[in-house]
Amino acid sequence: MGKINNRNILDSFAGKKVFITGHTGFKGTWFTALLKELDADIMGYALPLELGPSHFEMLNLKNKIKNVVGDVRDYASLSEAMLSFQPEYVFHLAAQALVKKSYADPVDTFNTNVMGSVNLLDAVKHCESVRSLVYITSDKCYENLEWEWGYRENDRLGGHDPYSASKAAAEIVFSAYLRSFFESRPYLGAATTRAGNVIGGGDWAADRIIPDCIRAIDNNKPIQLRNPNATRPWQHVLEPLSGYLLLAAKLFDSPKKYSGSWNFGPPSSEIRTVEEVATSIIQHMGKGRIEIIGSPQQQHEANLLQLNCDKAHQLLKWYPRWHVDETLAATSEWYKTIMEGGSAETITQIQIKNYFKELL
Repeated sequence: MGKINNRNILDSFAGKKVFITGHTGFKGTWFTALLKELDADIMGYALPLELGPSHFEMLNLKNKIKNVVGDVRDYASLSEAMLSFQPEYVFHLAAQALVKKSYADPVDTFNTNVMGSVNLLDAVKHCESVRSLVYITSDKCYENLEWEWGYRENDRLGGHDPYSASKAAAEIVFSAYLRSFFESRPYLGAATTRAGNVIGGGDWAADRIIPDCIRAIDNNKPIQLRNPNATRPWQHVLEPLSGYLLLAAKLFDSPKKYSGSWNFGPPSSEIRTVEEVATSIIQHMGKGRIEIIGSPQQQHEANLLQLNCDKAHQLLKWYPRWHVDETLAATSEWYKTIMEGGSAETITQIQIKNYFKELL
């Protein structure tokens, strides 16, 4: 597997002002913790925390950064926060990120993922301090024909379900802002990123395979699988985050060369079925059992989705660092540590340093 072999890339964030939307979510919390390791000056902007376990709270990040409670659908609040902070880097992670929830509430999904993104882009348009914008969408922004080869950045956008459609729409909005406003700013680089399924410790969302496995094991109940043969490009959450860091630094230094869209995902050899993932978690946790159930709903659920990441490999020299087996082992270790009364802050920091072991 590959590596980020340039210490200067990580040094790019020391002392720099970094604005992150959605910093309290699963991916956002890991990213905030990682950027703190790099000595960045961070302002996070996100909704109030939901009830239940919170990786963000476990890491005490509220007291380590400038924490703003706000909604990306509230343009005035978002723009005011960004202008007051004057960031050099902006990472947009805020989203309604669940496919099942998008069926239950499509209006909220489109409002958050499309209009929230419009508000973020317009806030950047009016904030001259921003030099590098990384705008995170999803691999599900592609019109998924379930073919066996990976989607490239110039393949057709689309979406069967409201979540996927909202991410495709967010990509179109970004493209309009890039060509209409950002290309005329010589010192602003802006890019979208599309990552495959991410897993890791600290995720407690409903209807995602790892949290579902952990909850079932913790409650001594069977892990119920609706679609055991569905395959996904599983990768540890730190994999795409390392790509976002690398891309952001490149955008800062060479804005026009690196602006555009980028895929970050594992090779096809790393793909596993949902059942294989659940089985691996059981083995690592030392307990648990699987129950195959039929889906009570007739909602569309993709069986196959793969990204082609040649662009990131060739132009950014980015490659995944951990094989899927390492990813599943690290993910299980995180939850097992917490279930045995260990420190989330300690295990998170250890895993960040293990991932970037020659650099941190």
